[in-house]
Amino acid sequence: MAGKRKNNPAGSTNSYRADVLRVLGALKVATADQIQRIGAPHLTFRHANKETPSKQKQARTASHTAALSDMRGHGLSENGGSTETGETLRNLTLKGLEAASYELRRPAGEMGSTARGAGSSGASHPMAVNETVIAMLRPKPNMARLTVDPPHVQAAAQAAADGPDGIGTIASYWTEVSLPATGTWNAPGKGGAQADIVLTAPQDGVPLLFIEVDNCHESAEELADKLEKYARFFRRKVKDTDGRERPMWRTRWSAPDTFSGDRAHPPVLLVFNRIGERNPNRTVPRLQELTRHLWQGQRHTDFHAYDGKIPIIATGLKNLREHGPGGPVFLRFGRDHMQPLREAIGNPRREVADDRAREAARIREEEFQAQARRAAQERAAKQAAEREARRPVCTGCGAKFTDERWEAAQGQAKDWGAPKDSHPHLCDSCKHAAVADADEAGQQERPEPLPDWAERKHFLRYARRPRCTECRAAFTDERWQAVERTGWDALPPQARPTLCGNCDQRYVTDAQQAWSHEPQHEEQGQAVPEQKAGGTWLSRFRR
Repeated sequence: MAGKRKNNPAGSTNSYRADVLRVLGALKVATADQIQRIGAPHLTFRHANKETPSKQKQARTASHTAALSDMRGHGLSENGGSTETGETLRNLTLKGLEAASYELRRPAGEMGSTARGAGSSGASHPMAVNETVIAMLRPKPNMARLTVDPPHVQAAAQAAADGPDGIGTIASYWTEVSLPATGTWNAPGKGGAQADIVLTAPQDGVPLLFIEVDNCHESAEELADKLEKYARFFRRKVKDTDGRERPMWRTRWSAPDTFSGDRAHPPVLLVFNRIGERNPNRTVPRLQELTRHLWQGQRHTDFHAYDGKIPIIATGLKNLREHGPGGPVFLRFGRDHMQPLREAIGNPRREVADDRAREAARIREEEFQAQARRAAQERAAKQAAEREARRPVCTGCGAKFTDERWEAAQGQAKDWGAPKDSHPHLCDSCKHAAVADADEAGQQERPEPLPDWAERKHFLRYARRPRCTECRAAFTDERWQAVERTGWDALPPQARPTLCGNCDQRYVTDAQQAWSHEPQHEEQGQAVPEQKAGGTWLSRFRR
């Protein structure tokens, strides 16, 4: 604890110092009150029992004030003057901007300047910019941080938590961003603009939005000149890393190619803070006329197309605070009614027209598919009718062939050795009857199924079970397999393949008996001729 106090004498914590870095890194200059309302909005509802509003503010900003004090000791922040109401302005040093780049996850080169000296004249414009960010952001209190607070504090915080949502986080906002019409990002040339706020929140339906804040000190002509500079910047193209030319703003920010359904430039929001002498109700109509060429779209049947145009929207800071970006307090130039921000920057009529076109295309596609199915069914029915007209009729009973019988009769079997149909003009029933009659008459043998071993062979010598040529008995499976000599695994050739097993055995037996009854050479007074030495059996026949 002593070490922590030595490093941070004011007793600040890491979370509050991180709040300071994130808020000042995005806004450049802010008061402790603004830092607290953005970084820790739950503190806004505490200390309601203090006597005066100033003491309440002092109590709820004490934690961030301590963080600023410790960071000033570390050389990360500094005091930058005061506002017109006497509040101290805070800004980061160069070292602080580097630390903030890690908190915001931004490149150090995009952090901007330190805003030193912004409070020399009261910083009325930076304060209006900060209040615009808070009104767009609408920070919600963390109810988990208020579990031990009194019920009335929790009720007030819950009402704020249940209110309309804002857009993005503090990391979604950039302030004082140069938009160079000439030069580079780091060294912009003359003729460019400087956006008060740049908002990137694609997760909330706002991919890219430029915001200009006016304290009602500028005339319509001055604002029109600013918008002309925006147009110059949007039209500027540079070579990207792939060597192709793209709009310069696309090399830093990403947005859909067809923003809001059109190839329009990013939208620009004008926020009027009525502290000056000019009335925005008079400024806006005049500004619309001066910038008509920048925002007016091309009329179509049901919508306007805004290709190459800038959607320009106007609102008041008071209305924005009260209703938030989701309220109908935004007027887009060229329209006669207020809309929520997301509708104002978009093109709802084109979206509706596109939806209708997609629905009509879907219906046409379904009708086409249905028509194609009907045509296919008609073709199939016609082909089926033609096939039925060709279906053979049994010459015996007059019944039409089944598909299986028709295929068998046409000889469409795939095996090379398949037998031809014996009765191609008869149906199965009539064929079976004819075969049975032929068997009884001895004219034709009834075909029977092949055994398993024969089904596995590639070729067969006998397509049907053979019969013995002697006794006319059908071969057994073993005998049939013995005389079958086709295939690589063929058995040795049989001497009598046309005989059944019994007849073959009888033939062998008769042959053996015939050899056994031949006359023997006995000594009955008849001498057996002597063989000459070295002679052969042929010598017997030579004598």
